[in-house]
Amino acid sequence: MSYQNRGYGGQPPPRQPYGQPPAQQPYGQPPQQPRRDWDQESDHYGSVTSSSSYQGGFNAPPEDHARRRYVASVDSHASSTPSISPFADPGVGNSEPYPAWSSDRQIPMSTEEVEDIFLDLTQKFGFQRDSMRNMFDFLMHLLDSRASRMTPNQALLTVHADYIGGQHANYRKWYFAAQLNLDDAVGASQNPGLQRLKTVKGMAGKTAAAGNVRFVPETLCFIFKCADDYYRSPECQNRVDPVPEGLYLNTIIKPLYRFMRDQGYEVAEGKFVRKEKDHDQIIGYDDINQLFWYPEGLSKIVLSDHTRLVDAPPAQRYMKLSKVDWNKVFFKTYFEKRSTAHLLVNFNRIWILHIAVYYFFTAFNSPRVYAPKTKQFPSAPMTWSATALGGGVATLIMIGATLFEFSYIPTTWNNAGHLTTRLIFLLVVLALTVGPTFYIAMVDDRPGQGSIPLIIGIVQFFVSVVATAIFAIIPSGRMFGDRVAGKSRKHMASQTFTASYPSLTRSARTASVTMWLLIFTCKFVESYFFLTSSFSAPIAVMARTKVQGCRDRFFGDALCSNQVPFALAIMYVMDLVLFFLDTYLWYIIWLVVFSIGRSFNLGISIWTPWKDIFTRMPKRIYAKLLATAEMEVKYKPKVLVSQIWNAVIISMYREHLLSIDNVQRLLYHQVDGPDGRRTLRAPPFFTNQDGAGFKGNFFPAGGEAERRISFFASSLTTALPEPLPVDAMPTLQSLSLIIPKRSFSVSEKSFARRIRALESLYWSISSSFILSNGTISSRTPRFWLRKRTPVTAVARMKRARRRSTISPFTASGLKQSSPEYTLRTRIWASLRAQTLYRTVSGMMNYSKAIKLLYRVENPDLQRLERELERILLSLCKRFSKFNKEEHENAEFLLRAAGPKNGEARLFSALIDGHSEIDERTGKRKPKFRVELPGNPILGDGKSDNQNHAIIFYRGEYLQLIDANQDNYLEECLKIRNILGEFEEYQTSSQSPYAQWGHKEFGKSPVAINIGVLGDIAAGKEQTFGTMTARALAWIGGVSKAQKGLHLNEDIFAGMTAFGRGGRIKHSEYYQCGKGRDLGFGTILNFQTKIGTGMGEQWLSREYYYLGTQLPLDRFLTFYYGHPGFHINNILVIYSIQIFMVTSICDVDSQGNVINNQPGCYNLIPVFDWIRRCIVSIFLVFFIAFLPLFLQELTERGTGKALLRLGKHFLSLSPVFEVFSTQIYSQAILSNMSFGGARYIATGRGFATTRLNFSILYSRFAGPSIYMGMRNLLLLLYTTMALFIPHFIYFWLSVLSLCIAPFLFNPHQFSYADFMIDYREFLRWMSRGNSRTKASSWYGYCRLSRTMITGYKKKKLGHPSEKLSGDVPRASWRNVLFSEVLWPLCGAIIFVIAYMFVKSFPDERGNLPPSPLIRIGVIAVGPVVWNAAVLITLFFVSLLLGPMFSSWQKFGSLIAAIAHGSALFGMICFFEFFWFLELWDASHAVLGLIAVVAIQRAIQKILISVFLTREFKHDETNRAWWTGQWYGRGLGNSAVSQPAREFIVKIVEMSLWTSDFVLAHILLIILTPGILLPFANTLHSMMLFWLRPSKQIRAPLFSTKQKRQRRWIVMKYTIVYVVVVSFLASLIVLPALFRDTIKFDCAICKNI
Repeated sequence: MSYQNRGYGGQPPPRQPYGQPPAQQPYGQPPQQPRRDWDQESDHYGSVTSSSSYQGGFNAPPEDHARRRYVASVDSHASSTPSISPFADPGVGNSEPYPAWSSDRQIPMSTEEVEDIFLDLTQKFGFQRDSMRNMFDFLMHLLDSRASRMTPNQALLTVHADYIGGQHANYRKWYFAAQLNLDDAVGASQNPGLQRLKTVKGMAGKTAAAGNVRFVPETLCFIFKCADDYYRSPECQNRVDPVPEGLYLNTIIKPLYRFMRDQGYEVAEGKFVRKEKDHDQIIGYDDINQLFWYPEGLSKIVLSDHTRLVDAPPAQRYMKLSKVDWNKVFFKTYFEKRSTAHLLVNFNRIWILHIAVYYFFTAFNSPRVYAPKTKQFPSAPMTWSATALGGGVATLIMIGATLFEFSYIPTTWNNAGHLTTRLIFLLVVLALTVGPTFYIAMVDDRPGQGSIPLIIGIVQFFVSVVATAIFAIIPSGRMFGDRVAGKSRKHMASQTFTASYPSLTRSARTASVTMWLLIFTCKFVESYFFLTSSFSAPIAVMARTKVQGCRDRFFGDALCSNQVPFALAIMYVMDLVLFFLDTYLWYIIWLVVFSIGRSFNLGISIWTPWKDIFTRMPKRIYAKLLATAEMEVKYKPKVLVSQIWNAVIISMYREHLLSIDNVQRLLYHQVDGPDGRRTLRAPPFFTNQDGAGFKGNFFPAGGEAERRISFFASSLTTALPEPLPVDAMPTLQSLSLIIPKRSFSVSEKSFARRIRALESLYWSISSSFILSNGTISSRTPRFWLRKRTPVTAVARMKRARRRSTISPFTASGLKQSSPEYTLRTRIWASLRAQTLYRTVSGMMNYSKAIKLLYRVENPDLQRLERELERILLSLCKRFSKFNKEEHENAEFLLRAAGPKNGEARLFSALIDGHSEIDERTGKRKPKFRVELPGNPILGDGKSDNQNHAIIFYRGEYLQLIDANQDNYLEECLKIRNILGEFEEYQTSSQSPYAQWGHKEFGKSPVAINIGVLGDIAAGKEQTFGTMTARALAWIGGVSKAQKGLHLNEDIFAGMTAFGRGGRIKHSEYYQCGKGRDLGFGTILNFQTKIGTGMGEQWLSREYYYLGTQLPLDRFLTFYYGHPGFHINNILVIYSIQIFMVTSICDVDSQGNVINNQPGCYNLIPVFDWIRRCIVSIFLVFFIAFLPLFLQELTERGTGKALLRLGKHFLSLSPVFEVFSTQIYSQAILSNMSFGGARYIATGRGFATTRLNFSILYSRFAGPSIYMGMRNLLLLLYTTMALFIPHFIYFWLSVLSLCIAPFLFNPHQFSYADFMIDYREFLRWMSRGNSRTKASSWYGYCRLSRTMITGYKKKKLGHPSEKLSGDVPRASWRNVLFSEVLWPLCGAIIFVIAYMFVKSFPDERGNLPPSPLIRIGVIAVGPVVWNAAVLITLFFVSLLLGPMFSSWQKFGSLIAAIAHGSALFGMICFFEFFWFLELWDASHAVLGLIAVVAIQRAIQKILISVFLTREFKHDETNRAWWTGQWYGRGLGNSAVSQPAREFIVKIVEMSLWTSDFVLAHILLIILTPGILLPFANTLHSMMLFWLRPSKQIRAPLFSTKQKRQRRWIVMKYTIVYVVVVSFLASLIVLPALFRDTIKFDCAICKNI
């Protein structure tokens, strides 16, 4: 559309007459960039002389209209021919573009006047024309939507109030927080309609062109304030010449955008490459935004001539913004350092409630620990005082939190002042709670003290209790200088933007407080009796026990005699962990009780009889969905209900969920009545519901249709907001949906495979589909499905497959390959897979639903057709790169749905179904093209994508959905009820600028979260649904978007909305479909994403604000709902490990401390304690199934609940639960140490594909298998030393950590596949040493160490670099703790345990040789052996390599020799060690545990301390094996690299041997499964719940392939049997011949 030579002057009413235009460049200096063709073009808008007195509006003569080239304007309403808005779609008809904003409704200003203001602003500020057109259309839709339910004047007022000056307007909040003095922009004192509209337009214009700057809303507020001051100044009003288009983008937005981009990216060889910085070094969106919160921040904005911006007069600031050097302005306002201390700062109240209370309980129950040596029990003052130290513990936690808080907040910033005050106060409290203990300890037992020590002890105890209670209840942010509720202006911004929590209703708050009181009362009572008072018996036994008669060659009895107190210390830790886990257990129990009570309260429970739910459904449809207050009844309710119900049933039939027979029984039918008149007969479904099989008659039992109809019926029993008439609804344009689109295309071959899989998974549905296909075609349905039994269908397909030319559609039983059937099949499959088609078609149900509701209310349907056009906004990043087929598919979608949004180059472009088609290219022309400041994707993609599309949404409400969601027609019918949840929906005639305290100002804006409870994986996902545009649109984009940090962008959106005063509602009456490929790998990818995302949330400032400012009951709800769940997972896994260590330290070689020594030890209480621990851990795991069971119980009845729980247990879901707990905790902990959180795309496949062993092993070895195997060794030793039946549970848990990935792999127990896997595994282990391979053991090993070493700077263009990701190097502090100190501690603990066991004399009374030397030799020996082998091979390859350069396999040969030697060395050292232990199995296992711990520590220290950064390619590896170091592109590093590679190879040899042995142990565990008959079929039944006849068929192979596979299976079966027999013989033979194998070896006796 051309805008040239508009024949009018674009000037507002002449209140400020123009003077002469000042001779000045636009905004001071001209922009530095090339001026495009601004100078060449003619004057765009025409210039106006100062004598002109033209009024806004269109009073120009008609011939001007004809001559005007700006065709697309809105004609005046006075003109005779009604016309359409420029922005309306061509060819849609003659209706008004904005019907509610028309001249006959006393509008405060006409559409033309609004347009004039837009043009004037565009000329004054240089906005882009398309952006201006887009925002004009947006604003008119908004006004139109509001004017449909209130007067136009009120509509204008409320829009202004929402965006600029109302109680919830972000601009107003910022204005007061930044303490800018009050002026006319806020409040309505001198703000008539026109001026008000200009401020809204200015704000809209600034936002539309802002690109990524929309993520920093307060920055936009500041820019708007400067622009507003400039616009009101005479200087601006007197300007005549328009400024060049795009000036605002180039001078204001781009400098800010460049600053944001350069924080995270740098240019390398002409491409943008991610900088290697962590969050605490990047000035992110939040830091930029917070600068504008405080007046101190605004005063830091300095121009290039070193003057401050605030010193300039307000009217001149805008023109100086382009001179600001942003690099010198911004700084970090919160450091997101990777450290677990965030947990201490944010959740200090949790630690106080647990650790301090645990100390109170335990100190009281451990009197022996602090009793004087001469007495059994301490004195009374000492007992009071020692117990009172719990207050000191609480104070120390607070002091620690305060000190760490100093490191997260810059000390120069606003928040550091109150921290110093708090620290001083805490030190005083510490003196009060700890000091008296020293005095009492000094005077204890002295005669003549009287009762003074006792009084002091009691007072100290009560002071401690009060201090602990205060620290636990009051948020640390509100302590000493309340920065939340304080009245000082100093803290106003942090209160406004981080702590404006919406208030709860009284009943909700009471329920919240009651629930937490109940949880903690139960928890403290139960923990006291079950955990701590029962722990007093073991403490009494162990506190004073010294082990006697033990010696060590080096340490004497210093270590071994104190083994019991050492074990006691670990038991204390174990008890503390269980103390934490108890709370979670009680939380779940009470939460379930409250939620069931709530569901009865809402009316959603099956225990209201089913029969009533269905029989009353027609009445409820009428009452809840149709009846509105103003509705005039033209037809009987039955007629209206029948239209709705029939539409729902037919939509299900179209989705092939119902067969034609079902439909007949479910529809309302017209029949002849007795008096000859036509009447409606209700379906038997509503009337005849007796008999158990009634559901089967109406819809397939247990199918999707039954689930949807049942949910719809039960949801109508709840309280729904009353619907408004469709006319008074916010115009349908007010509901926009944003869907992100990722690319995935499917080849013909894989399409056929998917269809086959779908057909098996949806047998009943596919049969309905085939029948309906048959109905369409000329032949009878019986031809397509001779008998509806699976067997004949399968037989027919087998016959069909024998034919030579077969299309995938025929083969899958889903009809011919002619185009119309292909399309039907594609749609059928798309609706069952995770495709964009499914989402778009699901969301377009909104328009069907609204047409349906409108037809029911007004049989005249003309007006609505056009309005329903523009409802859906789909984001497509790749639109410009589509191939021909993709363009065809996009066209199909565009015709089916509304507009689509693509992005080419750096424009946001809106392309919809009405866009013209370009003759030249055949592609559609965009409707609007808004230039962006640069690449919009600076973050993880999702938020950026939403942000660049949000300017095209229309109306008041925005629904953001994922591209794997669906929607159902019957749910869309509730759209009016959902909109009724938003409180501004109820209109008021009261001006939003009425006096404060008016009755309607008690309300807060709302963000609605429509959630539906799902299955195990789905049930734990936070569902996010509809968010109000008002609460979020101007709060900053939609979600946050800093790369890595804001990975779970939906959760951050919720936290930001909540902190700024938005309320999040949860409604139980609405559901969306959600598709996931729930294969094992995908679920764990998803859990890893959630886990790493949670790690990032722990670092974020949102957690800091919520954790230190929320009141206690809401804080606890927040904690246990989000981070507490994950911390609970981590503690559960730790509890297993600590328990193993405890049980190792409690026992010696005979399972108890030897009785024939002087001093007999009574360890019975300790064994009791062990049993109790196991019961506790068991309960904590199984409590996870309680919510699901009770949810099912209330919603679907006892039988269904038991059945589903039974299915879960038969499917081994407890095994999965243990495993996923480990995956969660591993993801969080590794993210806290190394970072690396990224978006992991959820799979789009089906959970039926089999992964081979090496893929599963490489994916899960690091997170789970290694830890499982270490625990397996511990458990083996514990079981050998002391067996109690409770250990069986632990065996299951620990085994599930090792074998879960293989257990849930489809067809894992197919014999042929197992052997082919074994072949692939052996090849995987040995690949990649001669040529680069995508999948090899070397690649896996290298990738797992790069988190620690990091990469050298990227050298672009090397082929093998594509195999490496972009992971920044972890900070040395984190590496030191997690990779050096932690493994060292582990090694020390296990070595001490081994030394203790070996410190007792043998039968002859001789002390054994030093266990330390023995364990040292066995642990370090293999490493030395590997180093010797490697050095030898290095020189061999250096000499022979160049000679054999033409032989490709030379490198592989050398590598094979090295790996073989390493394996040989490891086996030899193991056998030697077993021989030294005189074939004693339990001692050998304990020694092995210590050896593994030492070797692990050595490897980790070598990697983290001695290795420099990694190359991005694998040339050094191949250079090492082939001996060819030249020509590898190593440059100067070629000299130093061999030394580095030597260290790498030493570590790799150890890792290779351990991986080889571990994998074989796993294969041996899995072998019984392949030998049992029918194991594979049973396993598939367990995974898919399909009968054998309906299971997915195995792939078909050609004769040649079959022959190949047979040969591979035979060959590798022999290899496997040989290897396994050899490994088994190493253990079995010595055990059998232990008495006959004797060597006389002098050295052996000394080690």
